[in-house]
Parts: sequence; C-alpha cells; structure tokens
Amino acid sequence: MGDIRRRGVMALGITGLVAPLTLALGGAPAQAATSCTTQAGPYQKQVEKFLGRPVDGKQSAADCKAIKAFQTKHGITPNIGYAGSVTWGVMDLMNKQKAVGNKPNAAGKCPTNKGRIACVNLTLQISWIQDGSRLVYGPVPVRTGRNGYETRTGLKKIYWRDIDHVSNIYNVPMPYSQFFDGGQAFHSVNLSMWNPPGSHGCVNMTPATAKKYWSLLKNGDDVFVYGRKPGT
Repeated sequence: MGDIRRRGVMALGITGLVAPLTLALGGAPAQAATSCTTQAGPYQKQVEKFLGRPVDGKQSAADCKAIKAFQTKHGITPNIGYAGSVTWGVMDLMNKQKAVGNKPNAAGKCPTNKGRIACVNLTLQISWIQDGSRLVYGPVPVRTGRNGYETRTGLKKIYWRDIDHVSNIYNVPMPYSQFFDGGQAFHSVNLSMWNPPGSHGCVNMTPATAKKYWSLLKNGDDVFVYGRKPGT
C-alpha cells in the first residue's frame, strides 16, 4: 500500500513495489541457498533447452551453474540451480512473450476506438501503447500484482502523474508514477520484470520503459487491463 497526496488530501492505495519474497520451488531439495544441487528437477529438459544446454534430463555441474545464474538474475529463490516449477514458469512466460512479436493486439482485446491507449495483458505480462490500431510503443514485459494483490482489470484513465512519487508505507521510490486505478500505477522499479511473485497491484516497469511511458502518455489517456496473471 502507498499514499497518494493530491490537493492536500491523502488517499491510500496499493503501490507496486514489494520486496522479493522467498518462494519454495516445488519438490526442491532442502539445501542452503548458496549451494548448487546435484539433483535433476521435474523441468530439467525444458530448462536445459531454454538455456542452450545439452538436453539430456540429467543435472551436471555446468547445468546447475547456468540455472543458478538465471535464478539469481531474476530473483527466484532458493537459487540452488534446481529446475523446478517456478524457474520453468518464468522461462515459459519469456518464450510466450517473445512469440508475440510486434503484434500484441492480434486478438483485438485492447480497444482500437479510443485513440491513444496503454494496454496491459496480464496473462502474458506485457504492455504496449497503441493509437487506434497503430502500435506506438512496445510490447514490453511488465510485472503486475501477485496473488491477493491483483492488478484490477477493465478500462481506466490516467488521473494523476508524479515523477518522483514515494510510497510512505514501504518507504520506497516509485519513479515516473502514472496512476490509473486507485493506488495502482505504472512506475519504474529496479527489479527484474520476471521477479516472482509480483507487485502489490501496480504495473512495474524497467526505468527505460517507465520513462518512455511518461513521455507518451498524459492525464486523461485511457488504460485497458485484461487477462489474468499466471499464479493468481
């Protein structure tokens, strides 16, 4: 939760930045987070293929090192190199995002009769800006609300922008905040966009993406959120 000060009135809302939480990888061996497991995981072959490793379904020291590096980069814990469901879930989502290419609205879910609009596909964890049917920017990966703090779906409008917003509840910066639904906003974070389990409702973006959205959008512009984030 974060506070929004607007015209001297404080309104409490849900902010997007949340400290990474420790997740148990399904069936992961009980080892210290600094170690590297010798056990093959249930998604060993899929993970090996994604990382460009020899696909044999057997855990090697090199496999573990590569998996562990991926987990560390994206804040997946425990980062012991185990090919579990959370690690493969992130990789599978990356594959699906890549497959979208430059046609994020191929299914026509985001309205094309609103002029400039920011679209958020929760299912694929991507966002883009379009003007009518013309793609203006994106698609880019985003990080939306985790289970229990889901980013709310529907048609909204940007109603307040604060380039240097700070959440007083978490005492964390939310640069380039553009609020579109209560306390939910687009804003920058210094986290991987694939860092589980997700935000507290905001649409997290990389600094570069948040700056671009800031330059392309303004108060009154439409935002359309649809789909359902995996795991919620």
